[in-house]
Amino acid sequence: MKRIRPIVFAGIVLFAALSGCLSTTKSPQKTQYVDITVQQAKEMIDRGEVFILDVRAQEEYDSGHIKGSTLIPVLDLGKRLKEIPRDKKILVYCRSGHRSLQASEILVNNGFAQVYNMKGGIVEWTNAGYEVVK
Repeated sequence: MKRIRPIVFAGIVLFAALSGCLSTTKSPQKTQYVDITVQQAKEMIDRGEVFILDVRAQEEYDSGHIKGSTLIPVLDLGKRLKEIPRDKKILVYCRSGHRSLQASEILVNNGFAQVYNMKGGIVEWTNAGYEVVK
């Protein structure tokens, strides 16, 4: 009986090793969005390398938005993902940064890989003296 225990233990260890239970390989990291400043956002916009996504309400957008931005309110985002290009960097903004965080999470969770959240939103944008259009 004492001879069987080491054999059983060795079998369990071998099975665990072969099945990957003892593997040291890390699982792939989940894609994350990147928080950026309004200055960084302005540079990306000036280089023409981003799709600009405004996730505020229609009334907020009408009162002033970043030139070239597309309005998809955060509450509608999950239903309108097909309107967002998957082959471009996505710059997300809102009024102050809270809804854009939510929107960035939604995008990442739906397979968008290049998502940039503009910290401080349009409030910070205008405080920095950058232009908005109506």
